[in-house]
Amino acid sequence: MEENFKLKNWVSWAVELCKPDNVVWIDGEGLDALREEAIEKGELIRLNQEILPGCYLHRSAINDVARSEDKTFICTTAKEDAGPNNNWQAPEEMYARLTALFDGSMKGRTMYVIPFCMGPVGSPFSKLGVEITDSIYVVLNMNIMTRISKDVTKLVKNTGDFVKCLHSTATLSLDDRFIAHFPEDNAIWSINSGYGGNALLGKKCFALRIASYQAKNEGWLAEHMLIIGIENPQGEVHYVCAAFPSACGKTNLAMLIPPEVYQEKGYKVWCVGDDIAWLRIGEDGRLWAINPENGYFGVVPGTNSVTNPNALATISNDTIFTNVVHNQDDNTVWWEGLSKTPPTQGINWKGEQWNGTTSQEKGAHPNSRFTTPAKNLPILSPEVENPNGVPISALVFGGRRAKTAPLVYQARDFNHGVFIASTMASETTAAQTGAVGVTRIDSMAMKPFCGYNMGDYFAHWLDMGEKLGDNAPKIFNVNWFRTGDNGKFLWPGYGENLRILEWVLARCEGEALAIDTPIGLMPNPDDISTEGLDLPKEKLEELLHVDKNLWVDETAAMREYYKSYGDRLPKVLWDELSGLENRLHL
Repeated sequence: MEENFKLKNWVSWAVELCKPDNVVWIDGEGLDALREEAIEKGELIRLNQEILPGCYLHRSAINDVARSEDKTFICTTAKEDAGPNNNWQAPEEMYARLTALFDGSMKGRTMYVIPFCMGPVGSPFSKLGVEITDSIYVVLNMNIMTRISKDVTKLVKNTGDFVKCLHSTATLSLDDRFIAHFPEDNAIWSINSGYGGNALLGKKCFALRIASYQAKNEGWLAEHMLIIGIENPQGEVHYVCAAFPSACGKTNLAMLIPPEVYQEKGYKVWCVGDDIAWLRIGEDGRLWAINPENGYFGVVPGTNSVTNPNALATISNDTIFTNVVHNQDDNTVWWEGLSKTPPTQGINWKGEQWNGTTSQEKGAHPNSRFTTPAKNLPILSPEVENPNGVPISALVFGGRRAKTAPLVYQARDFNHGVFIASTMASETTAAQTGAVGVTRIDSMAMKPFCGYNMGDYFAHWLDMGEKLGDNAPKIFNVNWFRTGDNGKFLWPGYGENLRILEWVLARCEGEALAIDTPIGLMPNPDDISTEGLDLPKEKLEELLHVDKNLWVDETAAMREYYKSYGDRLPKVLWDELSGLENRLHL
């Protein structure tokens, strides 16, 4: 019973610090009353229950609409352990600073205590956490995104091994907003934000920043990756993990519908997860993955019946929409890209009257979101609750690049793949605060989410590759976003991306050829199937073209980036960079 006191004592400490009027334990039951309370308080708006059953609309504060990367800290004893990829402050200093902010932050409010499980309950992959919050919005979203039940509560009470997540919306002050991670203490403190990425502490905060630190110490990987299974006409399913920065197409790929010509042949795609993967080496020596989440927190703009019909079907019920347009004509929601007929009687994401035919401003925020249960997805993999996960054949990385990166290329070996992934660059999107469209290196799509020094993170990846040996998945890079001289995308994307994954898996099975280039192994244009696709060969050739001059500039940026990690950067990666530079100058 000793562990029980650890949880009780921690909750009692939080009550004494935050001084709530009431304390409510959340076990997945009685949430209807909380929804009604949120509606009364204006936190939620009940939508048309005939058209969108179980759906609600939420608006966050205007200064609180995306991940606050400049307010996000990794607090380790030694600054070098946090690395140049993170904001750092000494734990004792941050604790003192935040304790003053949390002091009395819940006066007049209810404190909610949420024991939750990341991953299938009982899986050796899974981890436990407890989030304390004063936000009903957070409670309802955590109920969608994680596994919450009486059984989980009992499990947490009977162990001392859980991540301690403390959150308060407090005053929503931007100046006093902090999302602080204490990996050495298994703790996360977040204050003055209600936005999902800053407040749903089971998501990026736990599942990536804290979990990546746990993974380093325990010999596994916590990655910003989707997991899909591709079923071929023979009924064989091969699983792929793919990493992209936020708002770069992860959800669209995870919920992909094969092109009609592929459907007719019998191809199917199964989604295990759309955002995060925890990967371990199985008893058979292969890499296996689970999705630690239980729902989807996706970007809404651009989602429609053409771009992502599976997503649209998934969010048609039991969904919380955040910062989209409230269509007053029929009490539904709308966002840019949903249809060509915006509402004339709408309320925009700021809560202002909005006419979609005359307004110069967008009605939905570019980073507006949906939170929806995974069980709603029509192509949800039957393996999603498998406690052992699924075996991974390929690891795919990609970003949003207008010119430099080709449509697809393969690493020569695992170490070369780690190099490619560690130097992957992408143009920023609305999922981050700050300027949009700025090219920055986002290693493994993890730079904002790695809970420790990425020099050590790269070394851990290399170590995992050594342990996997011949069982290591093959590594690829893709770029759906290459543009022509007219600024328009050259590749149709969406469901057509299966054509690229077909080549990827054929390479994994030793059934496809590749040509050697300075950057890696690439298909000939004839190796990519264009059956049923109106894509001229010259456009495909342009998509696969490697401009050496652009890549020479790219290597200069890579070298400067690597320098930031000093002695922590593995020599193997310096050697890989030198090898690329030499090949480019041949």
